[in-house]
Amino acid sequence: MVQRSAQNTDGPLETYHRRYSRRGLMNRYANGRVRYYLFRQSTFVLLATLIGILLSPNIGLICFLVAVVGDTIDTMYLRRISPVERPTPVRPLLRLSTVTALIQAASVAFVACAPGLFMDPGPADLHETHAATLFSLGILIGAAINATVSLPHHPMAGIVRLLVFAAAALLSVVWSAIGEPEFEAFHAFQLAGLLILYLSVIFFVNFITNRFHRSRKNTLAVALQNKQLEQINAKLQAQQLQSERLAVVAENANDSVFLMDSDGRITWVNEAFSRITGYEYDEAIGKLPGELLNGEDTDQAVIDALEAGRATGKPFRLEIRNRRKDGQLIWLETNQVPMLREDGSVETVIAVERDMTAAKQYEQQLNDARIAAEEGARVKSEFLATMSHEIRTPMNGVIGMAQMPERTELDEEQRLYADTILGSARTLLSLINDVLDLSKMDAGEVTLSEVDFDPRACFQQTLKLFEPQAQEKGIQLHLDIAENVPQLLNGDDRRLRQVILNLVGNAVKFTDDGAVAVSVNADRSRDHMTLRFSVKDSGIGIAPEQQSRIFERFSQADAAITRRFGGTGLGLTISRLLCEAMGGDITVRSELGQGATFSAYLRMNPATGDAVVENAQISDYQDNALDGLRVLVAEDNRINRLLIEKYLQDEPVELAFAMDGSEAVEQAVDFRPDVILMDMSMPVMTGLEATEAIREMEIAQPIITALTANAFDSDREACLRAGMDDFLSKPINRSDLIAVLRKHCQQVASRAAG
Repeated sequence: MVQRSAQNTDGPLETYHRRYSRRGLMNRYANGRVRYYLFRQSTFVLLATLIGILLSPNIGLICFLVAVVGDTIDTMYLRRISPVERPTPVRPLLRLSTVTALIQAASVAFVACAPGLFMDPGPADLHETHAATLFSLGILIGAAINATVSLPHHPMAGIVRLLVFAAAALLSVVWSAIGEPEFEAFHAFQLAGLLILYLSVIFFVNFITNRFHRSRKNTLAVALQNKQLEQINAKLQAQQLQSERLAVVAENANDSVFLMDSDGRITWVNEAFSRITGYEYDEAIGKLPGELLNGEDTDQAVIDALEAGRATGKPFRLEIRNRRKDGQLIWLETNQVPMLREDGSVETVIAVERDMTAAKQYEQQLNDARIAAEEGARVKSEFLATMSHEIRTPMNGVIGMAQMPERTELDEEQRLYADTILGSARTLLSLINDVLDLSKMDAGEVTLSEVDFDPRACFQQTLKLFEPQAQEKGIQLHLDIAENVPQLLNGDDRRLRQVILNLVGNAVKFTDDGAVAVSVNADRSRDHMTLRFSVKDSGIGIAPEQQSRIFERFSQADAAITRRFGGTGLGLTISRLLCEAMGGDITVRSELGQGATFSAYLRMNPATGDAVVENAQISDYQDNALDGLRVLVAEDNRINRLLIEKYLQDEPVELAFAMDGSEAVEQAVDFRPDVILMDMSMPVMTGLEATEAIREMEIAQPIITALTANAFDSDREACLRAGMDDFLSKPINRSDLIAVLRKHCQQVASRAAG
């Protein structure tokens, strides 16, 4: 039952292969022989009875026993191999079943030839002899027909049976002719008839075999066709199931889904279409989408692109602004996919549309926020520039006037007062510089000025600035520069000095005893250099939980540190931002009470060979280098004019003053200055406008140096674009002012000579 049930699940092609395989044909042959066993025995009983009546009961019994034994041997063997699909090889089964078929055929042949063999010897009646021969041929013809029917299933057994039956028929005819010489012509006719019988059997065998092969071929064709039909049916069922699923998905999707015919008219919509557009199913069917959704706010270019996309017969996607049924504006993202016929024409267009209104509103909000942020950054930048100018201008007076007493005879108490004022002013200026630096970095206005410079001198000169403070605290300053550091590098040395100042300044500040060690080395890659340096101190150290916060704005490891050591908490933030701007970073390694090590690396370029000559030192020029130099000071602030006048009162220069840009232009003609110290922010006409006006005049062009409280790099670039030659940031140091004048005095002399 289990086996039959399993076989019923096979397809037509599997059934064909099972039936027409060697094992399948063998099973069919065996089953047929076993099924008709009793029928054959009934036939043998009739034949044996007839022989017993005509000849004798004993002969009939012998014939019956021979026939039964031969057929039983064949049937019992076939019954043993037929019920189960045994894994035994088929070839041995075919051979043994051929042997049993030979035995069975021999037993039938014996029964057929028995009348002729067991007739009484002596002259026989012609009619009796030939009646016995006819009796034998009848049995053999029936047996041959039976063997021919089963021949396609077991060719070897069938051929053996036919050969045995043919030999028996020939034997029967020959036996009947023995001793009958007077009837030679008659026996010749018997042999001719036997030959015709053989030919008929051969024709019948050929007919049965061809019919079997045609049936087998037709069965295979039908099986293949049924197999294809099953595959097609399965594919159709899968497509139908997929279509049903897609229909359910489309019907319940959150996005609008609708179908259009080749003319672009709607043939089906889902519920989301009605929810998004406000049009019900009946209102949408047969309409063009544009008739329902397009409005005066819909971009015609988008409509044209939509129609062009449908005309191409290819999938496309775009965004379009439509109106709902109630007039509300909506943004839709439409994704349309055409379904093509075999000839390439469009049969159906599937459109999936998503409501993008909320996303568009959010995008607009982001755009407005971006514009507001940019405007805020611009206002912030302008505010910082204004505050820089407003704060640095009085700071210029404070620091400048505090420096003036240093050139006079002061007692100890007066020098203490002057140093205190100057130190406090410089501390306040440092705070202002830090805030402005951070603001410039946030605004993205930090630009790198890359020049060839000596990194060894850069570190040595910067550390010299801390020697007085270190000596006062009793700590040691160590500098170790590796041999692999090049003599020249290309980079922004000014920004590098700023990072060194912050790191070494912090190390000195937070170290009460011990030492601060700075080590420098470099790595060379294929196209750039990496400058690495570390600052190690033996100071108070940083707790592990605080190390992630020290690079944040206005942050220090502990509030008590701010009260004890002071500072804004911006130095490390600015240093990290500067390192990142130069392609590097800063890391820290520290333990509380065990000091700290800050490691930084910066990306530098190999030196270009065009080394920049730094500002010449005062000692490089003769003492009378400024003799007769005509200097015009364009400054609207009275204190700053007074300060510059005090700075230059001991120098052999001629001074003139202008209180706004317009007056500076007039003085450029009347006074004919060699150098103009030009403030950028002045009434009537700014310093930039005055510079541009002077550069357009046909006069001996003076050296113009900007005096500005604006510390942004963009301000420096604006000054240079306007035609200025140099740049001095407020508050102005006397030594810097003298250095700038002496720096350009040779250029003034060259212009005069030329």
